[in-house]
Amino acid sequence: MRIPAHAVCTAIRDDIVSGFFGPGGRLTEEVLARRYGVSRVPVREALRTLESEGFVTTRRHAGACVAEPTEQEAADLLELRMLLEPLAASRAARRRTEGHLKVLRGLVRLGQERARRAQGEDLRALGSWFHETLAQASGSPGLISLLTQTRHKIAWMYVVEAPARPVDSWAEHGAIVDAVARGDAERARSLTALHTATAAEAHRPRVRTSQRAVNMASGPH
Repeated sequence: MRIPAHAVCTAIRDDIVSGFFGPGGRLTEEVLARRYGVSRVPVREALRTLESEGFVTTRRHAGACVAEPTEQEAADLLELRMLLEPLAASRAARRRTEGHLKVLRGLVRLGQERARRAQGEDLRALGSWFHETLAQASGSPGLISLLTQTRHKIAWMYVVEAPARPVDSWAEHGAIVDAVARGDAERARSLTALHTATAAEAHRPRVRTSQRAVNMASGPH
């Protein structure tokens, strides 16, 4: 059975985000095809997609290589997320379904419970799921796609420290959901803007000490 290019693309992207393929490292079609057990055709398609997303760059005489983002590029990306997340919350307040609300409320309950127990790894996963669901509730395919790509790149470029007050962080999530449930787009936007600004302070660039490129030697958040 032929493995689709999008599945190969996801696998390569995950390996880049995790640091398996370091910045500047060559990505040869033959090696990648062998690693994922596919032909070179889906690998070639996947590399083109990843280049359009900014994870891969093509160099003369070297071919495809992992991109080496700079501190400024990382900072710009974090600022972009701080603009997009509130927009998604605002649209979610107008377009969410009962299904979205059920999932969001369930995540808040779990998050608050885990926060009280200081279960950090669970909180990390639940937080990602919360923001992905909030984006889905926006009903905007282009915005959802852009936010998903932005989150992937932030996971690649940053280490994220655990919130100093996780209970407060999940209380903020709960307030956002309440605003979305009431259809209060402006409050959903303002609460999310405040939340993302606070969360941004916990992001630490994976930057090499002697160079401007982001260092992906350590794992993702």
